[in-house]
Amino acid sequence: MATSAAELLKRVPLFEGLSDREVGMIAESMKERNFPPGREVAKEGQHGVGFFVIADGDASVSVGGQPVGRLGPGDYFGEIALIADSDRTATVTAETDLRCYGMTSWDFRPLVEEHAEIAWKLLQAVARKIRDAERRGD
Repeated sequence: MATSAAELLKRVPLFEGLSDREVGMIAESMKERNFPPGREVAKEGQHGVGFFVIADGDASVSVGGQPVGRLGPGDYFGEIALIADSDRTATVTAETDLRCYGMTSWDFRPLVEEHAEIAWKLLQAVARKIRDAERRGD
């Protein structure tokens, strides 16, 4: 059964404080993207502008050419690229046919600028993430 972008976004911690309506607005801005096996979806060291959530398929994650993890349906990457202008910290490669929903920062920014309630909730989520990382000593 196909999973919608909105259903997937509800599982992403960055968006966990948003209402169904707010998640729906973000989901409407996302585009379905498909990647064949072996295709790099994100490359370490390159400029990152997009956020992806995986609907179907599997991907590998590597840092410095060394495998560090795997991603599957419901997993996501690039959420910081929506907000920060930074390079990718890992390479994500499709292992199987990969179906994702993606959004660029230039699609996301106007949405957040027009809806202050979304911006505030995202700011709170980012602050929680920083606080939790500090507690872990990351």
